[in-house]
Amino acid sequence: MKSLDQKLSRILADASCPDFILADAKDADMAAGMAAPGKSPEHHAHEGKFRTLQEYRELIRANVKQGLIDIMLMSASTSEVLTLKERLFENSHVTPAIRANDTTDIWMATGGIYQSDPAHPFRTASLDHALCGKLDCAPEEQRLGADLGLYSVTYNNDTTLDARTLNAYSEFRLEAERKNFRHFLEVFDPNAPRKPIENLGRYINDQIARTLAGVAGRGRPIFLKVAYHGPAAMEQLVSYDSSLVVGILGGSSGTTFDAFHQLWEARKYGARVALYGRMINNSEHQLTFIQHLRWLADGEIRDPAEAVRSYHGCLQTLGILPYRPLAEDLQATLRESAYGGKSRPGQSSAPRPGHSKTARQANASPDFRSMSAADKLAWNQQRLDNLFGKFKD
Repeated sequence: MKSLDQKLSRILADASCPDFILADAKDADMAAGMAAPGKSPEHHAHEGKFRTLQEYRELIRANVKQGLIDIMLMSASTSEVLTLKERLFENSHVTPAIRANDTTDIWMATGGIYQSDPAHPFRTASLDHALCGKLDCAPEEQRLGADLGLYSVTYNNDTTLDARTLNAYSEFRLEAERKNFRHFLEVFDPNAPRKPIENLGRYINDQIARTLAGVAGRGRPIFLKVAYHGPAAMEQLVSYDSSLVVGILGGSSGTTFDAFHQLWEARKYGARVALYGRMINNSEHQLTFIQHLRWLADGEIRDPAEAVRSYHGCLQTLGILPYRPLAEDLQATLRESAYGGKSRPGQSSAPRPGHSKTARQANASPDFRSMSAADKLAWNQQRLDNLFGKFKD
């Protein structure tokens, strides 16, 4: 049995159990194109050199073989190479998963303007190809590949577009159930809401409840993936329905303390899953970074500041120069608050290590009716930088 299935079973049977699910999100090629694999180690100054896709996949192999994550999220094309052809997951407790759909709000082609418009759902991935590498899989072939996928929705407080999003999700669920394909549901924050939303955390929670109220049994996601909106919103969502396992997305890289504190705090208030993409991919040493995430997730390190110090100590032992001095890396930054356009990237926030950071994200969205197209594009580019990190200097 995969560790994901074991942990989900225990969590649903006993909410007080200590299990925590950790995922590495290496599906950025579904969003960022050339920049998706991250900066090359040979990157210098502003030359904009990135890893190759082959190097990106080599990192996936290493992180899976380490065995500390529970899920490896990939594009369908990468999964075909690693899951179906190489059989990377065959003797591993790690579960392979694909990004099963696309949304235009994370379509980040250089020079593109898609992010300034309200998100539209679409799909390029084929479930059959994920399951067995061809169309029309036979029942006995459906377990050859990845039978788990991430499905994303983005609501913008727009009746027409949000209904279209719900209908697209419904069509996906029906196909997935027929093909014995499981999914987890990602609910992105609005990228261009029709009207300002005063309480974003409550809005997202209400949308999740509404989205799943009409979905029974076999069609439901095995867990949720949402932006972390602070303790109150997390506690509200977790307590609403005990059958929903709630997870967080990592967001932009920020400092090491940002990454460790977010997991520590979200876990404290009820999250049972964390999916970290850019935070892992932008770290100085991914295997060491994942090890510290695992220690925090399992309660073996109980203080995020202690985890930062331990991480720096390990980097020193490995002879790896950290991106920031320890004192700087122990600071919190207002990464998420820029979603509401109310802070600059990297602006230092008041809380310090060891203190609860309860207002890391502004709840109000800007008034898009009064913004020019250029303003909307700039706001959404900042939103995507916060979600995925900057892909070039």
